[in-house]
Amino acid sequence: MLQNPVSITGISSISPIGIFSKEIWNLYKESSHKITFEDFAGSIAPVAKLNSTSRKEIEKLKEENSQYASLDDSVLFALFAARNAIKEANWEDEVDFGINVGSSRGATTLFEKYHKEFLETNQSSTLSSPTTTLGNVSSWIAQDLGSNGPDISHSITCSTALHAVLNGVAWLQSGLSNKFLVGGSEAPLTPFTIAQMKALKIYASATTNPYPCQAMNWDKTRNTMFLGEGAGIACLENGITENALALITGIGYATESLTHNISISTNADCFQKSMKMALGTTNLEDIDAIILHAPGTIKGDQAEFNAIKAVFGETVPALTTNKWKIGHTFGASGILSMELAILMMKHQEFIPVPYISHKTIPQKLNKIIVNAVGFGGNAVSILLELPQK
Repeated sequence: MLQNPVSITGISSISPIGIFSKEIWNLYKESSHKITFEDFAGSIAPVAKLNSTSRKEIEKLKEENSQYASLDDSVLFALFAARNAIKEANWEDEVDFGINVGSSRGATTLFEKYHKEFLETNQSSTLSSPTTTLGNVSSWIAQDLGSNGPDISHSITCSTALHAVLNGVAWLQSGLSNKFLVGGSEAPLTPFTIAQMKALKIYASATTNPYPCQAMNWDKTRNTMFLGEGAGIACLENGITENALALITGIGYATESLTHNISISTNADCFQKSMKMALGTTNLEDIDAIILHAPGTIKGDQAEFNAIKAVFGETVPALTTNKWKIGHTFGASGILSMELAILMMKHQEFIPVPYISHKTIPQKLNKIIVNAVGFGGNAVSILLELPQK
């Protein structure tokens, strides 16, 4: 258990369902998804892209500063979300806060651009190295916001954003910092990245099904994961603040031994351990919902469900996920799931997956677990709680 609860005083995102909290919530309540089928170097793939309004905001950001024009979208998405998060948290006059924002893939567009250039000319552009380092994400946020604290970028595959939350909590609990900005950003909609996912045989294909991604459909017979783009940023403060949107009251993490580079065990031992750690002494009956990682793969979805049943037994909470709607955003996915959890607690309304039958619809949403895991079997579980006001 944590020494003290940690307050989330601001959270913001940019994703296929928009940039403003009201807009995002309204679109979550709709049963439609944001998938389009796009051409990637002659190969058609389902993806979830930023909408035109969000894309215009990123283009405006690039025009603000000549240096921003050379940055990858993974950095620009994070910059945009970070600015909005600190506004909500009233940190605009703050400079003494740390930053930990990561990305699973980093500067995918620029990597592919500069590598193609090198193959064609045997030369590389001056900015090819500085603009493709993973450290760009947090360091440019620090530059943009003028923060004086530590700025850390990392990649822990698809659980990157929730590992950032873990790290921010650790800094706060240690007393080395009072405020930390955390999250993840991903811009993976590139030909090579899509090709990599297709090579793993886990990517969704063309279908007449109105929902191409079948995340949490335990009876599916094919893999249905697809990629989305976006970023999410949260502001963390130690203790319980008056403006807390939600409290982090438990954290859990685990890594399991792998039998394959992309797999977790049949019963997701890593998730069992991370959820038990996050729960601590919390009564199982008090957990109202779990937001699953559930990327839409046969084995991944089922393993996480098996882990939940192993931990909760007959008291399985309401289960949901957002990947059927906005895609798998790799390193940003965990923080976008946290945002959904916070919105559900704020509005006291459960967002179901529209194509499955939900046995449990909670009448209250006071405690929610958010899960994430990635290649490497590195699971994270975060226990969120609605502040008592």
